[in-house]
Amino acid sequence: MSHPTANGIQLSRRRFLQIIAGTAGALVVGVRMADAGEPPLPPQWLGDHFHELGAYVRIDQEGNVLVGARDPETGTGVATALPMIVADELDADWNRVSVVQLGLGVGAGDNGKPQWTYGRQRGGTGDSIPAAWGDLRQAGALARWLLTQAAARRLGVAADRLRCEAGTVIAPDGRRVTYGSLADDASKLDLPQQAPPVKTPDRYTLIGKPVGDVDAHAIVTGQAKYTIDHYEADELVAVLLHCPWPDGSLARIDTAPALAVKGVVKVMQLRPEPGQAPGQTVGAPAIAVLAENTWAALEGRAKLACDWNPGKATAADSTAFEQQANALLGGDAAPTTRVRDDGDVVKAGKRAARRLEATYYQPWLAHACPETMNCLAVIEQDHARLVVPTQAPQAAYAVVQRLTGLPPDKIEIRVPRVGGGYGRRLDHDYVAEAVLLAKAAGKPIRLLWTRDEDLTHDYYRSACVHKLGATLDRKRRIVGWTQRMASASALDGRGVPADHLWTSEVAANQLPAGLVPNCRSDWYALQSALPRGPYRAMPHLANAFAVESFLDEIAHASREDPLVTRMRLLGAPRNVPLGNGATLDVGRLRNVLQQVADRIGWKDWLRSVNGLGIACWHMDGAYVAHALEVSRQGEVLTIERAVCAVDVGRVVNPLGLQGQVAGATLDALSTAMNLAITCKDGKVQQRHWKDYPLANMAQLPNAVEVIVAGADRPPTGASFLAMPTAAPALANAIFRVSAVRVRRLPLMKEFLRLF
Repeated sequence: MSHPTANGIQLSRRRFLQIIAGTAGALVVGVRMADAGEPPLPPQWLGDHFHELGAYVRIDQEGNVLVGARDPETGTGVATALPMIVADELDADWNRVSVVQLGLGVGAGDNGKPQWTYGRQRGGTGDSIPAAWGDLRQAGALARWLLTQAAARRLGVAADRLRCEAGTVIAPDGRRVTYGSLADDASKLDLPQQAPPVKTPDRYTLIGKPVGDVDAHAIVTGQAKYTIDHYEADELVAVLLHCPWPDGSLARIDTAPALAVKGVVKVMQLRPEPGQAPGQTVGAPAIAVLAENTWAALEGRAKLACDWNPGKATAADSTAFEQQANALLGGDAAPTTRVRDDGDVVKAGKRAARRLEATYYQPWLAHACPETMNCLAVIEQDHARLVVPTQAPQAAYAVVQRLTGLPPDKIEIRVPRVGGGYGRRLDHDYVAEAVLLAKAAGKPIRLLWTRDEDLTHDYYRSACVHKLGATLDRKRRIVGWTQRMASASALDGRGVPADHLWTSEVAANQLPAGLVPNCRSDWYALQSALPRGPYRAMPHLANAFAVESFLDEIAHASREDPLVTRMRLLGAPRNVPLGNGATLDVGRLRNVLQQVADRIGWKDWLRSVNGLGIACWHMDGAYVAHALEVSRQGEVLTIERAVCAVDVGRVVNPLGLQGQVAGATLDALSTAMNLAITCKDGKVQQRHWKDYPLANMAQLPNAVEVIVAGADRPPTGASFLAMPTAAPALANAIFRVSAVRVRRLPLMKEFLRLF
């Protein structure tokens, strides 16, 4: 197996390089070994007429190119964008490119440890493109190098005098040879001693051009297959009835009525494994009904007669949780963690000309993925094969390996297009359930969660309370800022040190850090029996609503244009050090803010009949701003326009980026307006869409106007970039049109209460 060295790449006798993850974004990328122990490639990649030219590239003699997409496609467009990166470096003709979704790439390394074939594989986390930017360009460059070397030998021309264009190698005298005619020869060449150079931006031909989603035709024609569409000939369908309390237990069960249903084969019990982290084992005790078909399984579940012992989780109550938060924030208790402490906020407060305070409340949230949790598991004595909608195939592998004890090269995980992730599928309790059932039943299991199970047994985003304070001088400048936040960490119980539990709840470098001389951020830990886990755009989603709403309140109290207040806070364009190597590019943030203001017609904000609201944010080197226009007829609010500007550095696929920005905006608005999970006596009360209503078309804007403020910098993530600022921009617009200041979500319920 090949390994990187300080001087470059060691050749392997099979001419294949192994992908090795490096540091600081540097990756050495090559072709996987074709040993028997490696997992099989997808069926489309098999056949002698295709020739391997890299871990992600195959070319046939006709010039057709297959490019593999390594990260799970959760709707973020990575199955298009990642292959675009490879294809651009390869100088492939995109019209001849087909994309294949790669499953888990794992082989047996030293001491039986897994060796990842494709490097990092994770989707829907906002970092697929920046994580791939280095290694996927190198993969394409390697394939292009092999083709160029083969062409040089055939044409009798030095390789450095050849150029590649749209699947063709061209000599200085105009002679051309196609990639298809070169593929066989290129696949037999030894690899270079050092990684080939990648293109400079001026040579990009595909990156930056709008390209439609590679799955679009299959989706609109109903041909796209999700995990829930996959079957095994002799499978049993399994549906679950979970205990209402995560730490409860089964008190009594009568399985006879369920077993009497035609087609029901077995009724089995599942229990969480002691000592395992949340999301890595069964989430709550459950009864599984196994049947020959879905209808029989559901009928059998409906006829189960059982009682549960509640355990300690009955203490969980969303109202009591909020009361605990208020008590903590209203008292003198020391914070669990002082996240940031710049300057001297106490001294700034004593000298202030004005002090302002406000408290903001946000509810528990469920992921509510369109495709509920499901998994197809085939567990045999010497092999495991799973089809699973996961955002993290390597984490799913860890669960399968622990439960089966199989070596890495005997575990196969396929990942079709995922019907929504939002962080929920970074946890794999449903995978553990499917594997345990398949082992016990001795047959393939197709596990299906119903919607009620999906809503009542999620890994939720914690409710949170923010108490914000600001001090202003006589020139309306913010000279002091405090934020005290109380929530239950999503990282609790997941092996994270106690002094880092705050990192899922608040960001140390979030606005207005670095812009206010005296700035303090405190986090107060709350306890809850409700399971918590990763959630889309956390921690920014919760914090931006509080911070950007409060800035609007400051502007109103100062009798000032909210845009002017924000621009004064940002100051002149410059790079502001935020600590730990992070930097805020004020110019880029001002730019997106000014662009949405100009597009929405902000100059008329005070005279407009409708309400205009604005908000901005930054995260991980990306910048975003929203401006919304809202009209009101009595108690009826209508979002007339929504404008969003983003700066994510270099854009790989502008069309895909626009889709992500629009989708995240609508998701954020729906979440802010309607959604809340409540808990009473330890039981989640929302069970169906009527209890957890996503926004309908009438509640949402007809379109989201997207402005891409491109920059010649390495790309940053974008899948949830537009989430944080949509809700505060909406709340600020509602205040302008109604004089109702909403400090509690969900917004519509609170607006009607205050109106």
